[in-house]
Formats: sequence, C-alpha cells, structure tokens
Amino acid sequence: MASTGKRNGGRAGKAPVAGPPCPAQIDPLAALRGPDDPAWDVYLTGTVFLDIVFTGLDCAPVRGTETWARGMGSSPGGVANMATALARLGLRTSLAAAFGDDHYGEYCWDALEQGEGIDLSPSRTVPGWHSPVTVSMAYEGERTMVSHGHEPPPEEPARPAPATALKRRPSGADLPASPPRARAAVASLTPGRSAPWIAQAARKGTRIFGDVGWDDTGAWDLAGLHDLRYCEAFLPNAAEAMRYTGTDTPRAAAHALTEHVPVVVVTLGAEGAYAVDRRTGETASVPAIEVEALDPTGAGDVFVAGFVTGSLAGWPLADRLAFAGLTAALSVQEFGGSLSAPGWAEIAGWWRRVQSVEGQDPSALRRYRFLTGLVPEEAARPWPLRRAVPTIGFRRSA
Repeated sequence: MASTGKRNGGRAGKAPVAGPPCPAQIDPLAALRGPDDPAWDVYLTGTVFLDIVFTGLDCAPVRGTETWARGMGSSPGGVANMATALARLGLRTSLAAAFGDDHYGEYCWDALEQGEGIDLSPSRTVPGWHSPVTVSMAYEGERTMVSHGHEPPPEEPARPAPATALKRRPSGADLPASPPRARAAVASLTPGRSAPWIAQAARKGTRIFGDVGWDDTGAWDLAGLHDLRYCEAFLPNAAEAMRYTGTDTPRAAAHALTEHVPVVVVTLGAEGAYAVDRRTGETASVPAIEVEALDPTGAGDVFVAGFVTGSLAGWPLADRLAFAGLTAALSVQEFGGSLSAPGWAEIAGWWRRVQSVEGQDPSALRRYRFLTGLVPEEAARPWPLRRAVPTIGFRRSA
C-alpha cells in the first residue's frame, strides 16, 4: 500500500488572507459552481487545540520513569483537524473558533489561515485566554491523550475603537450573528443540548452532516439528539449506532437510524464502513484499506471530510464511502491530526502506485476506479503549498 511522505515547509507568514482562499489544484466541485453559489463550501465551528503528538513509543509510559519518543509533531487540533482535511480536498472552508492570544494561538491561526487557506473571518482572538492543549501519545496502533483548557470568556459588547487599535483578527463583537451561507456544515451533536446555529444554517439551505461522541450520561436516547432532525447525514461509529438504536449489528443500526435521518454512515473500524441512503434506496459496504498505522489522531475527522466532499460533488454512495475510507487510511500513516490529512497529491500518488503493484486484486482496483477521472497524472507531483509544520515554528533569520 502506498504511503505518503512527510510534509514539511517554512512557517507561514503573517499577511492577512483577502477573500476566499485560493482553490486547490483539484477542485472537486468545479463543474457545479455557479455565480449564485455560497462563498463557502463548508462551515465549521468548535474548539481549536494545539496538539503535541509523540510517536515511536514502544509501549505506554510507565509511572516513575522517563520515556523518549522517536518522533514528535505539533499542529492545530480539535475542530482544526476537520477544517484542514476539508480544505486540502479543495473545499472552500470557513471556521468560527476562539483563539488564545498566546504563541500557541498565533501559531494555530497562521497555520490554518496562511498554511491551509481556511477562512477565519468568523473567528476571534480572546485577550488573556490561553490556548487549549492536547498531548497525544501514539503506540500499538492506539493513542492516549491528555488535554487542558478552559472555556473562552463570553464576547464583550461592541465598543468603538480608534483605527490605530484595530487588529487583523476580529474581536468577539465582529463575529457574525448567524453562520455564513455555505453548501454544507459539519456539526458535532451533543446529547441533551441544541446548538442554535445548526437550525439557522439548515434554514439557509445548508446541508448538515452530523457526528456524535460517546454519551457519558449512559442514556443513549436518540430523542436527546435534538439537532439530528436538521441533518442530511449522520456518521456514528458502530458502538454508538447500536447503543442508540438497541440493535445487535451495525447494519441493523444503520437501517434503524434512517427513520430519523436520510443518510446514515456507520464506521466499523478495521472492517470499513456501511452506509444507507433512505432517499435513493442505495446501500454500500466498503472494506477498510490495510495500512501500517502510525497515528490514528484525526482519522475520523478525515473520514467525514472525505464523505462530505463526495456528497457535495454528487457521487454515488459507494464512491463516497470508498473515498472517505481511503482518505482516512492515508491519514493514519502520518503523525498528527491536521498534519496527516491528505491532499489530492497524496491521493493521486497512492492511486498511481497501487495500480502498479503486482498481483493486486482486480476487484479492489475497480472499487477505486472513479479516481481515474479525478486525479490526472500530473496531480501526483507535489505542488508548492505551505502547511502546518511539525513544530511551533523555527526562528528565521532576518
């Protein structure tokens, strides 16, 4: 199985981004774009963490000892994983988040805006608030994480400011009262809570793709997922899907969930994924691609980004599912969440290489044949693209 190389590059500059980000070399929605389209393909909101990832650990750290890791990387994490994955697949992505005014927040802002071309105009810098941080240790194909952070303070009322005091980043008063118009939005559903922006976005015609985390309350009550009614698609893992539906198999859970949402995708870990589209009657089952996993951080976010991309492009359900699984498989071969998200160069490189492997299963190749019309041969060559680098930033000479 083809593996992508490490991504490396200079630290992003500090000039502001004017207007929508430059499109990627491959625009999966090029044939669908029109003059009346929304400015953004996907809107996101959530918490940005600074992720510090240690890799190359032979085992879990032992209490009272010092453990050295063979690899280390730093990158924006949390909702930034999803935003980066979407942007690298060519979708015009807008993110609303709070950033600390410390060095960590500065690094994450520049890495996302300048390195990835993500629109941060709905975001804000919070004076005196430090960035949330996660330390992730990857070993034996799994990860252990330690996080620290506080909720950002509420936004202050708008106050006039002299021109000399204006900052490049918007203050809380500059945040939009409602989400911008976008083709799609990805929402993390929280049991027992509603997020008003989800209903606002849905009323504007935004297609909502919902995921969910583990229900710590133990209720597993679908009625508690109040915003599920606004979703076009729901993407739980197998354990979550079965608990919410009280079924015994992931497939039964997927079909049961279609009573509440049109499209259901249940991820099955090493076994792949299964999906049902109630509107078309389509079902799809795609096995996982076998890879040597270095770090699974952010793989679920990359999977969702791949599925959203295929959905907005109008691909058949099976192609969307296969593409999502492929992007997730490529991501676990690199360290870090946002750092590991693949772009079209990595996808093209994998497709070119896997076709050249002797004895390759013809049926497996046919499953990904839809890539032929998407990734021309020249796309396999890396193009100049500044991205987050695996360190907080090297000091540059004048």
